[in-house]
Amino acid sequence: MTNVVRRAAQRTVMFVAALALVAVVWETYKAVGPEDGGTVLGVRILPRTSEYAMPHVWDMFSRFSRPEVRGSERTVLDAVTAGAWYSFRLSVAGFALGALVGVALAVLMARFKVVQRGVLPYLVVSQTVPLIALAPLVVSWGGRVEIGAFVWPRWLSASVLGAFLAFFPIAVGTLRGLAAAPAASVELMQSYAASWTKTLFKLRFPTAVPYMVPAFRLGASASVIGVVVAEISTGLKGGIGRLIIEYAREATGDPAKVYTAIFGAAALGLVMAGAVVAVDVIVMRNRPKEAVS
Repeated sequence: MTNVVRRAAQRTVMFVAALALVAVVWETYKAVGPEDGGTVLGVRILPRTSEYAMPHVWDMFSRFSRPEVRGSERTVLDAVTAGAWYSFRLSVAGFALGALVGVALAVLMARFKVVQRGVLPYLVVSQTVPLIALAPLVVSWGGRVEIGAFVWPRWLSASVLGAFLAFFPIAVGTLRGLAAAPAASVELMQSYAASWTKTLFKLRFPTAVPYMVPAFRLGASASVIGVVVAEISTGLKGGIGRLIIEYAREATGDPAKVYTAIFGAAALGLVMAGAVVAVDVIVMRNRPKEAVS
């Protein structure tokens, strides 16, 4: 456990140092960069450094403590926290759905090579579909779903789009892990007349864990992206994506306010990815670490 704490402390220090470096680079460029930006052959290459385009880092963070709207007691921090909490719940639902679909597809592809050859190319192609164009279609299709007393809620469309981005890395990572079981171990299971299902749960899944954890971490972050993009493109109220739209409308007079919602979305992605790592540390703390080739 001491080694785990030490590694966690080192990663935390590196993360904070990286954020500090980004802030230093931002302020340095703002100090020396052209206020109206720079162009090369008529193409704008360097961004503008004016107060409306690049507010100071301290202005962005100080905006959290000020009222969201003049005369209101609700601060920007309260609004961003509430929006992030709403989007977090949608992201969890999308991640759970994406994980279920991704693992199921990986098991099918590992069991039947013909399924892998037929399905895997389509999984790759599916990730090239523009999510911002797909979101209105999912909302339209979902609005027509009525099964008995169940009526498709609007928020479920955002979770489905989060699952759409989450399932691909999970499926690919799990498939790679299931195929990483040592051939000698597989032959030993076969010599004991173990069924494919027993081999799957006793050998292949334990071997796949070092591959699945990074895939699940990436899937968790991707689910946040899917939910936020869905909220932006469909106008779903209550989430951090909606705040980004609303605050962007005020960018001309209050540019720092836009970045507060962006920071909230970034923090949400980090929380989702960190939750996966925390679950892995807690559940697998007594399992010896395996080297991933």
